[in-house]
Amino acid sequence: MKSVITPLEEQLNGVENMMYMTSTATNTGSASISVYFKQGTDPDMSVVNVQNRVASAQGLLPAEVTKSGITVRKRQSNSLKAISLYSPNDSFDANFLTNYMKINIEPRLSRIAGVGDVNIWGASYSMRIWLDPQRMAQYGLVPADIKTVLDEQNIESPTGTLGAESSNTFQYVLKYRGRYEQEEDYGNMVIKSLPSGDVLRLKDVARIEMGAENYAMLSSTNGHPGANCMTAQTSGSNANEIIKEIDKVTADISSSLPKGMVLADVTSTKDFLDASIANVVETLIVAILLVVLVVYFFLHDIRATLIPSLAIIVSLIGTFAFLYVVGFSLNLLTLFALVLVIGTVVDDSIVVVEAVQARFEEGYTSAYNAAVDAMGGLSSVLVTTTIVFMAVFIPVSFMGGTTGTFYTQFGLTMAVAVAISLLNAMTLSPALCALILHPRAKNEQGGKIGFSDRFHYAFDTSFLRLQQKYMTGVAFLFHHKRLGIGSIFVAVIALVALMGTTKTGLVPQEDMGTINVNVQTSPGTNLEETGQIMDRIEQSIKDIPQIKIYSRVTGKDAVHNQSASAGSFTIRLKNWSERKEKGDDVNSVMNEIYRRTDSIKAAKIRV
Repeated sequence: MKSVITPLEEQLNGVENMMYMTSTATNTGSASISVYFKQGTDPDMSVVNVQNRVASAQGLLPAEVTKSGITVRKRQSNSLKAISLYSPNDSFDANFLTNYMKINIEPRLSRIAGVGDVNIWGASYSMRIWLDPQRMAQYGLVPADIKTVLDEQNIESPTGTLGAESSNTFQYVLKYRGRYEQEEDYGNMVIKSLPSGDVLRLKDVARIEMGAENYAMLSSTNGHPGANCMTAQTSGSNANEIIKEIDKVTADISSSLPKGMVLADVTSTKDFLDASIANVVETLIVAILLVVLVVYFFLHDIRATLIPSLAIIVSLIGTFAFLYVVGFSLNLLTLFALVLVIGTVVDDSIVVVEAVQARFEEGYTSAYNAAVDAMGGLSSVLVTTTIVFMAVFIPVSFMGGTTGTFYTQFGLTMAVAVAISLLNAMTLSPALCALILHPRAKNEQGGKIGFSDRFHYAFDTSFLRLQQKYMTGVAFLFHHKRLGIGSIFVAVIALVALMGTTKTGLVPQEDMGTINVNVQTSPGTNLEETGQIMDRIEQSIKDIPQIKIYSRVTGKDAVHNQSASAGSFTIRLKNWSERKEKGDDVNSVMNEIYRRTDSIKAAKIRV
């Protein structure tokens, strides 16, 4: 904290477009600084600026840090996808799985375009030398003596050649093994000679094995040894496309895994995106059908209904073209905007059709003349109402910060869709009116009335009654003006009261199919004790029927801070299609986790 983070923070503070930064340090000899930038900042230039600031702090850092190096990466703060490599039959331990993931999976994921960071929750595979204190004392050794032996005997060095400047026929290039790789090689290293004439080797004072670089964190999946990996995307990339590529790569990797290994998804943003977009598309289709039906009920004519229906299609196609040109994607915001605007893009066309039909009622027999005459009095009205509508949504596009990022695409999609509907109402709709509409034929006296006519007659009669009741209410308020004015004041007071008491937030909490459980034991608790508490929590929640798969990390909390007294569970719920009953939603599952773990008082559990 003092020798590394403080000098770096002093240099990084104030880097261009920076909003704030956070820092964490662990007792495993690692530290992390996250610098957050304003929305719209070029991530490549931000990396360059940060690198320059870090370089200026190099001279203030300890030699050990300078030797190991400082890594600067650009990434978004949220997790894109988490995968787990685990052994269902326990044939591989966590160290082996972590090493396998680091060697065979991490490099392939890192090469995918748009992946900003691949973070494996586990320690690297390493050669461990466990010194025996009694043996060391017996021979008068200290750990620094062993380090000196390693530096002298376990090295990489150019050995040169023999015969380079002689008259010999042959020249020999000297080769040697370089750094050791096996436990026996380390064990046979000579520390010193003894008075008896024997030599003291490293295996005489230490136990040597292949193990983990550190034992500060343990991970498992579904109760079996596992290695977990989290991927994050770079700024400006498409999450859906990246996850598709990750899925292709992981599917290819899964086909060649050794027997006894399984590669599974723990969390995936794409699942929620796909389910949400499917819901929005379904709503979009239902909205279109409802709009067409409502238009038909009031216009009483299939031909007249066809014109506003075509206006929907034209406006949607034009809006899609706009989204493509400006680089927007079909996401939840743009699709939601289209759902809302469906009922608006037909308004202008309905006005045109009703105006033409009104001319027919006045005695016009030519559809062309009726359309021309109707448009003569409508053009200014259509333009004015459309500009007013656009004036509401276009300013939203100039909002800054996170809110602006959310609503820029939303506002522009709404405004463009309505603008295209105006163009359609000024050109295509009157042309279609002139081509396909005609005066409605009147039934002859005593002629048979069809089902359609009877339905429309009944609909008009019912609507007329409703309209008469409405007019009666309006007339009542005209005769009791004090009541009308008083109701306005009551409505304003109620609005102010509700705005002050209603909960607010940027986006509502949704069932994203994932639950994170953070576990915090008492400060100073060692990893083994924390692991025992994690075992109790795991036994309590593992048979919850809504859970599909879960991963567990002991030694790291839910926000990835390392501590021996912390732990976390990442739980993936079953697909939404399998959770339709009461009590299957994410809030119910969270409450069930709280209920089952309520008896565990040795840790603070936050779901």
